[in-house]
Amino acid sequence: MTRMAPRGFFATLAALLRDPGVLLLALVAPVLYSFFYPWPYLQQAPTRVPVALVDADHSSLSRQIARYADASPKLALSFVTGDEHEARAAMQRGEIEGYALLPPALRRDVLRGEAVVVPVVGNGAYFLLNKVVLAGFAEAVGTVSAGVELRKLRARGASGLQAAASRAPIQIQLAALYNPSEGYGSYVVPAVAVLIVHQTLLIAIALWVGSWFEGRPAGPLRDWWPRLAAAATLGLASGAWFFQAAFRLFDYGSAAHPLPQVALLALLAWAAAALGTALGAHFADRERAMQVLLFSSIPMVFLSGFSWPAEALALPLRLLAALLPTTPAIQGLLRVNQMDAGWADVQPQLAHLAVLAALATAWAFGALARRRAGAR
Repeated sequence: MTRMAPRGFFATLAALLRDPGVLLLALVAPVLYSFFYPWPYLQQAPTRVPVALVDADHSSLSRQIARYADASPKLALSFVTGDEHEARAAMQRGEIEGYALLPPALRRDVLRGEAVVVPVVGNGAYFLLNKVVLAGFAEAVGTVSAGVELRKLRARGASGLQAAASRAPIQIQLAALYNPSEGYGSYVVPAVAVLIVHQTLLIAIALWVGSWFEGRPAGPLRDWWPRLAAAATLGLASGAWFFQAAFRLFDYGSAAHPLPQVALLALLAWAAAALGTALGAHFADRERAMQVLLFSSIPMVFLSGFSWPAEALALPLRLLAALLPTTPAIQGLLRVNQMDAGWADVQPQLAHLAVLAALATAWAFGALARRRAGAR
């Protein structure tokens, strides 16, 4: 005998929470992701990356560069050698992430005032570590080079202040506006959190609706409004956990204006619930929705415009991105959560997301109507 279908909001919410798959995907998975995903980025930027120095000069200047490299918080100087093959072999074994090559006659060429190139070799397979290796050696060599230049200026009769002003007549002070720590975690986690909220709810609802049609008719279409509202409530709870609890815990910032955040999150949750309903009604199979949707997360990230500029995408990809609720949701919630944006600043994203939520709702009810008509 067919079980009585939940009709109201609370009956549907209880049915969703009784389904182990929905509970795991919609509520448990976001909590696990909120700890699992940010944890590797707690340091925000790699420090003390193991490197080597190939010293073919063996002069006081090369030894000074070695001391500055070892003192850098970015680098951990594992060894100094005169043989580049030894350093290359160590990098291939994974013992170091890069090395700098100090050429022969380094000190002599510097004292003559000739330009000297110090090659730095890094492991390009890990771009974050490679960036730290290049930056660490650039700072060490640059500091020693500045010291040499200052000594030359002072030897010509300039005072210490005059020498410093002559070397750097224009002072530049860099300050990150929306990512003060300039860390990778603060850059990637707030955007990916939006995708996690969308994808876990989308797959959970598609799974639940798919299993619904394995043994029940669609029923009256008016009964699906409270069911959609109950499904969207799970997305709101998931987003509230991420943006209020997890972000505060890991110090990723929080909204200075919470109402635009709630509006964006509500529209995102409704759009994901409606899309899940449409796909579940279309497939009418519990496992099929997960098989189809699992691959979609990574394309959504790159199409959203936060990791790769949307202007640099081909026109067909930009049109595809405009159809995904994650695109305006990520852009809007990044502005609200990370940039202290208010209502006026996210109006385009709110309007875009509202249109997509309406289209997803129309698709959902169309799929339900076709499934209902086919069951007669």
